[in-house]
Amino acid sequence: MTLADVRGATAPGHTTILVDAILFDLDNTLLDSGAVVERVWTEWAARHGIDVRDVLAVSPGRPGHEVMAELLPGRSAELNHADNAVMLAREERMLDGIEALPGALRLLRGLPAERWAIVTSCSRSLARARIAAAGLPEPEVLITADDVRAGKPDPECYRLGAEALGVDPQATVVVEDAPAGVAAGLALGATVLGVGPRCAEGAPPTLAVPDLGGVRVAETPAGWLSLSVPAVLR
Repeated sequence: MTLADVRGATAPGHTTILVDAILFDLDNTLLDSGAVVERVWTEWAARHGIDVRDVLAVSPGRPGHEVMAELLPGRSAELNHADNAVMLAREERMLDGIEALPGALRLLRGLPAERWAIVTSCSRSLARARIAAAGLPEPEVLITADDVRAGKPDPECYRLGAEALGVDPQATVVVEDAPAGVAAGLALGATVLGVGPRCAEGAPPTLAVPDLGGVRVAETPAGWLSLSVPAVLR
C-alpha cells in the first residue's frame, strides 16, 4: 500500500484510517495559543489602521510576513519580514496560558517518535518554546516557517515533513485546525483530519473532530498506524 487507506466506519460514528505517519499542525491543533496570537495581531492591526477582524480572517495557519504582504500590498518584503520577526520575538515572551489541547499529550505519547512530525507556520524558536510550555514531547522532526519558501496553503511544509520521516506524502494524515493548513494537506494528497470549529471554513477536510480527545492510535502487525477517529467521512 502506498496511499492512506480510509477503511470506513468500524463502529457507529467512527472511522479507521491506516497510514505510515502523522503530520501535526501545532497552534490550536496540539496546543492553545489562540489568546496570544489574537492579542499580537490586534496590536499590529491597531498600529496600521486595519480592522483586526480582517486580519484574523486571513491569518490562521499562515506565516505572519505573508499575512502582512496581503494586507499591506505596497510594503516591501524586507519590512514585512522585519515586522514579523519583532512579533515572533514578542510571542516567545508570552507563554503564560499556553496549554496542551484535549487528547494531544496522550496521542503524541502513544506514537513511535519516528512516525510523527510537527509542521507549523511559526518560527523554530517560537515552536520549541510553545511545545515546552505546553508540556508536549519534542518531535524528532519539526518543520517551521524557517524551512520553507512558501507557507500554507502551499503544501511545501507538509511535503518536507513527509520526506524527513521517509514516507510517501499520500500515506500520511495531516492534522489541522486552520483552513490554510487543511488546503495544504489536501494539496499534498494526504488524508486530512480537521480539528476545531474553523477547520471546515474553506475546503472541507476528509474528517473533522472538535478536538483530539476521542482519537485513538495503535500500530498494526503489518506496521501501519491505525487511527480510530470519532467522525464519519465527508
